[in-house]
Amino acid sequence: MKPALKIAVAGLGTVGAGTLQLLARQAELLATRAGRRIVVAAVSARDRRRDRGVDLSAARWYEDAAAMAADPEIDVVVELIGGAEGVALNVIDSALKHKKHVVTANKALMAEHGTRLAAEAEKAGVALAFEAAVAGGIPVIKTLRESLAGNRLARVYGILNGTSNFILTTMRETGREFAEVLAEAQKLGYAEADPSFDIDGVDAAHKLAILASVAFGRPVDLGGVYAEGIRHISRLDIDFAEELGYRIKLLGIARLTDHGLEQRVHPCMVPRETPIAAVEGVFNAVVAEGDFVGRVVLEGRGAGAFPTASSVAADLVDIASGRYVPAFGVPAASLNALPGAAMERHQGAYYIRLMVVDQPGVIADVAAALRDEHVSMESVIQRGRAPGEAVPVVLTTHVTVEAAMQRAIERITALGSVLEPPRMIRIEDF
Repeated sequence: MKPALKIAVAGLGTVGAGTLQLLARQAELLATRAGRRIVVAAVSARDRRRDRGVDLSAARWYEDAAAMAADPEIDVVVELIGGAEGVALNVIDSALKHKKHVVTANKALMAEHGTRLAAEAEKAGVALAFEAAVAGGIPVIKTLRESLAGNRLARVYGILNGTSNFILTTMRETGREFAEVLAEAQKLGYAEADPSFDIDGVDAAHKLAILASVAFGRPVDLGGVYAEGIRHISRLDIDFAEELGYRIKLLGIARLTDHGLEQRVHPCMVPRETPIAAVEGVFNAVVAEGDFVGRVVLEGRGAGAFPTASSVAADLVDIASGRYVPAFGVPAASLNALPGAAMERHQGAYYIRLMVVDQPGVIADVAAALRDEHVSMESVIQRGRAPGEAVPVVLTTHVTVEAAMQRAIERITALGSVLEPPRMIRIEDF
């Protein structure tokens, strides 16, 4: 058996502790699969006294994680600190400068700096592995980069944030409103005290930018991702979606169009019979569509200590075995700068919910606003009568252009009979 692979782990929080436990419990299995033992030779964390559930007495402790990354006895640096800048970035820069392989679960850092880091890893002749950065334990990076290498992909999409999926699932199952379910998610530990990254689509945008780069062989373009969250989704919308045959999901979608590559994160209405509609709770799913393979669906736990540790371990086994490829599937210099498609040029169908005064002529005024922007209505739902009072009206449209839909929404908002801003959700036909 070859000499042991000596690793250094920077960050011993939830994922870091889970990784240490997996490496300890599965040591023999990993050694068999890697052809050598994987040994934790050094660690760095803020709190040295905390119990991580594993014996670390044989590992060297570093106060300075970047200095640990320069340790000449270390083969691989595992960065599990988090954050796009600061210590985490310093650790990876130090590791690559000293020609160490890098494994990271840091989606924000890879979304912001992935292209540069990939080039530096190639220059150093080492691996930059980040399976754990997207969708937790789901092996989506390896699938897109290696298993589907014989395909040209047309579209990659998925549920990339378990917190938002939990909220939308629970709202539908219990009939409760967003704020109440968010509070429950925070109590259960699924959402942070400040949940903005999850519910405003930022977390999913980071992951989508990485997926799009791997899937389409282009530099990571976080700035080109349109991101919209789920704060405006009400139980009324969820009920109407069910009536129309849809489920509401927060999706990340990367798709090749005639205008370039779309990258967008936003709530979608998806047909109930599609695989993505059946993914519930905190689970994630990613769907890839290739020209030879057709549709591939991957589903599993997208976060948590052990699922994420599973992906970290997979990257370590690949490195220990000498199996590693360019970070994004092709050499960094070969990444193709595909143009991005502006959100205004997106084409699709739309759901619009209005709260209007129940009086004659309201629907005619709304229809006129749509007509003037060449938006064609497919259906209208209005339940009951309450003359002079507020009632919900739901419209769905045929396929139209986003810019036209937005202009129509502005015109509708300005109508005196419309009592609050219209709620718009894009309809996806998968």
